[in-house]
Amino acid sequence: MKLKITVGLLIVPFCACFVEVRGKAAEQPLDFKEVYELLRANLAGTDEAALDQAAAQGLIARLHPKVMLVTDGSSFATNPPSTIKTAIFDGAYGYLRVGQIGAASERQLAAAYKELASTNRLKGLVVDLRFASGHDYAEAAALADWFFSTEKPLIDWGQGLKKSTPKTNAVSIPVTLLVNQQTAGAAEAFAGILRQADVGVVIGTTTSGQASITKDFTLRTGQKLRIAAAPIKVGDGQPLPLTGLKPDIHVEVNAEDERTYFADPYKAISKTNRLASVQGISTNETLAGTNRLRRRLNEAELVRMMREGQNIELEPALGLRESDPSRPSVHDPALARAIDLLKGLSVVQQFRSI
Repeated sequence: MKLKITVGLLIVPFCACFVEVRGKAAEQPLDFKEVYELLRANLAGTDEAALDQAAAQGLIARLHPKVMLVTDGSSFATNPPSTIKTAIFDGAYGYLRVGQIGAASERQLAAAYKELASTNRLKGLVVDLRFASGHDYAEAAALADWFFSTEKPLIDWGQGLKKSTPKTNAVSIPVTLLVNQQTAGAAEAFAGILRQADVGVVIGTTTSGQASITKDFTLRTGQKLRIAAAPIKVGDGQPLPLTGLKPDIHVEVNAEDERTYFADPYKAISKTNRLASVQGISTNETLAGTNRLRRRLNEAELVRMMREGQNIELEPALGLRESDPSRPSVHDPALARAIDLLKGLSVVQQFRSI
């Protein structure tokens, strides 16, 4: 197999030579100095300055977004406006979609939640952080503060530990958070705060791993190199992994389908089955589980399942009536799982009060 030569696993754009790699050798990491010296000594038409430039650009490109050039003096605190979408599912489960955590996000989301709660008797809340980003960790802390009635440690992003404030109007209903590989920065931190405090259940795929404390270094060119120097810490000092936040419930969906569901959770995609995987469930169970997730059960059925000792999360719901056949079915697997979980938690509370 022929591979284009890489420098530190980075493609040199103008390199016109090839290296033969066979068998187990292809699995071995390349030695940067060895490859660099071979290129410097043997690559025709390229001087050392061009090789250095290619190596530097390749490193930055390969390590982005943990490493990036800042050429305009901009700060992470400058974020585009937040985009928010709200909905109600099954008459009692609120949905808040966060597009960007930045300036005024807390105020906007607080207003959106109050509007949902004022017109509906909410039993649970889905916070959708898929494709959400941002670098305003102060706003992430402010958002998380909604969910704490007493003083608790929230987050430290290099500016001291931020704590929640005591309040009587904290959000107290069950919460699920939807994430994916595009959930980044402050959105990851927000999810991490609630997960670490056992306030919310995280559903989806591992996040991007971009929540970090950064440092800027001025280069000889005058440009600034921004480096992720340390992880963000949540709660009592637990670092958010730079490899990304792992969900509590893993639901992985084909990337194209996920975008389609994100735009319209009710859309039925014509396919045999393009759901990539649900962790811990076999292929046959996944097929059955996908159909199950599309059924909306009413609370009476869930209470009956509890009394009969059935597992609400894993028992197939085939043969049970839908709560309202006139309502469209949610086909988005992650969102459907979140709603099912919220229903189960609501029923557990109801069952314990009987």
